[in-house]
Amino acid sequence: MRADVRKATAWGLATAGVLAILIVAGSRRLSRFDASLVAYTFAVLFATFGIAYRYAMWLQRPPTAMYWRRGWQVFVRRGHRGRNAAAWARRVVSDIAMNRFILARDRMRGVAHLLIMWGCLLAVAITFPLVFGWLHFESMAPDLERYRAYFLGVGAFAFPVHSAVAFLLFHGLVWAAVLVIAGVMVAMRRRMREEGAVALQRFGEDFLPLIMLFAVSVSGLMLTASYTWMHGYAFDFLAILHAITVIATFLWLPFGKFFHVFQRPAQLGVAFYKDVGLRGEPANCARCGHPFTSRMHVEDLIRVERELGYRYTMAGSAASHYQWICPPCRRAMLALAQGCVSGRASIPAAGRSPALQSPMPMYVNPAMGEGPLGAEDRENRHA
Repeated sequence: MRADVRKATAWGLATAGVLAILIVAGSRRLSRFDASLVAYTFAVLFATFGIAYRYAMWLQRPPTAMYWRRGWQVFVRRGHRGRNAAAWARRVVSDIAMNRFILARDRMRGVAHLLIMWGCLLAVAITFPLVFGWLHFESMAPDLERYRAYFLGVGAFAFPVHSAVAFLLFHGLVWAAVLVIAGVMVAMRRRMREEGAVALQRFGEDFLPLIMLFAVSVSGLMLTASYTWMHGYAFDFLAILHAITVIATFLWLPFGKFFHVFQRPAQLGVAFYKDVGLRGEPANCARCGHPFTSRMHVEDLIRVERELGYRYTMAGSAASHYQWICPPCRRAMLALAQGCVSGRASIPAAGRSPALQSPMPMYVNPAMGEGPLGAEDRENRHA
């Protein structure tokens, strides 16, 4: 077994073990644990192991490891901690909670993400504490018209059983299912009607996650309809069907598209990395002399490429490495090389010496290289 696999397996087992301990402790040694939910619990434990395993493997890849390490270094760097903390809070709200970057690129896509995300978060916030035995409700004898909520065995608050609070709490999963179904419908419409999405979509990565979310939400709503309006008709069958859809989703969670939910928060470190890089020493193109990214980024990129076994050194050139050339000049050099091979052009002397630099290539259309995020998209083209 490879070292990275052993390390990832250890992290997966440790994470699942910690969650198992928290379940036992939070449910008062399983005294508040509902045995009928044991299948859900083991599915969550498996998903926890799989997510931690895959996350550990992802963090050990050279590019991810470099960003992870540098991200923490720049976040806690002296003189930047206060600014970074404020930027972290701002990005969590705008980029993660509000999906600003998705809404800016496509409004319908952003709305679908918001509905699905908040529906799933609401469902998780309700379901996990109930499944783990951390949250339960008891009637307050002798007054059977009032309930008390207990969290981790400690009484939290009481409420009348026929109050608005009780209605909202006991139907929380209904509201979550409505949000998810609405988001799935918006996403399905986009995937069936927009040519760009249709051309790139794949069943396992695009349709299957939506189908699984829809199945979980609809089967959950059918349970509510059964005991609310149908006097429990077919409740046992619907309960088994809902359990199958939920458990299948948890088992698939670490291996499918949903894994990006856990990757996205870690990518905040990339934003801090870029911020610190912009405030540091720039990297000037060895061909045209214009700054195009940070020196830290180019040096880290060269180091990562060497770890991956790639060598892009340029012997006998003013640019010791290909990464010291800006993207516009790379495209220009490719065009010149193709013209040279075809015999219709020759490579100019400029660029072979630090004293002889070529002008920076410019787009014929000034809008090229930009996107709906404006300067942010343009700056991201340095990779």
